[in-house]
Amino acid sequence: MAGRLNVLERVIKAVREVARDEIMSRYLQVERIYKADGSFYTEADLAAQVSLLGRLHEIAPVAMIGEEMSESEQLAQWEAGQDGLWSIDPIDGTSNFLNGLPYFAVSVALMRGGRSVLGVVYNPATDEMFYAEQGKGAFLNGKALPFSRRKIPLNKAIANVDFKRLDRRLAVEIVSRPPYSSQRNYGTCTLEWCYTAAGYFDLYLHGGQKPWDYAAGCLILEEAGGHRCTLSEDDYWSGNPWRRSVIGALDEDLFVLWRDWIRSRVSDIDNLR
Repeated sequence: MAGRLNVLERVIKAVREVARDEIMSRYLQVERIYKADGSFYTEADLAAQVSLLGRLHEIAPVAMIGEEMSESEQLAQWEAGQDGLWSIDPIDGTSNFLNGLPYFAVSVALMRGGRSVLGVVYNPATDEMFYAEQGKGAFLNGKALPFSRRKIPLNKAIANVDFKRLDRRLAVEIVSRPPYSSQRNYGTCTLEWCYTAAGYFDLYLHGGQKPWDYAAGCLILEEAGGHRCTLSEDDYWSGNPWRRSVIGALDEDLFVLWRDWIRSRVSDIDNLR
């Protein structure tokens, strides 16, 4: 039967099985392991990455980049992967995973020419399977995204904002004079992209992500009809792939208002330097 499954179906099956066998079997049973730079991972991160790399290589034997690889390995695989690259985050939201918060996910994307053509994001704690293929729409557990589209003013919107990676002055401006109604941050980029695609959030802002943070989720938002750019570039895929910011929204009119509000503040900050 596996031979009759298409690529997306095989990826979904692999992600679900790895999450069950390597991640949820270790849920609340592992400790953090610190890296030299002060960041950390767990035994579950490593086991899930090894298993995913093996399974995905059987689906498409192309270059592979994973969060738990060394930086030199990541750079080498990125350079080798212009004709095909698997981008993997075995557990996005490791802090949440360690503390029992049900907001963590496995993220897998297939990229070509530095852009995503297939993306899968799975939260095994809630059994939420988000997925998309280029030109074929986005889905959550078989239901088309988005679940709702709201036409609301900017000051009534709910925003997901990661303040940690924003310029401090921009972060202070947003906190002191927010243009939206309410703010959230779940500590997992991949799910935040998907929650924006579903319509749970109206706005999204993040100051800098790595390929495994954005590759799957960005495609899912795009295929749901959403919009995104970086702090400085209208073409989201241009610029530095190793620290890619995002301004995003599902509704186009709201996206334009949010983008222009953010960029006007960034311009003011740049003028002060």
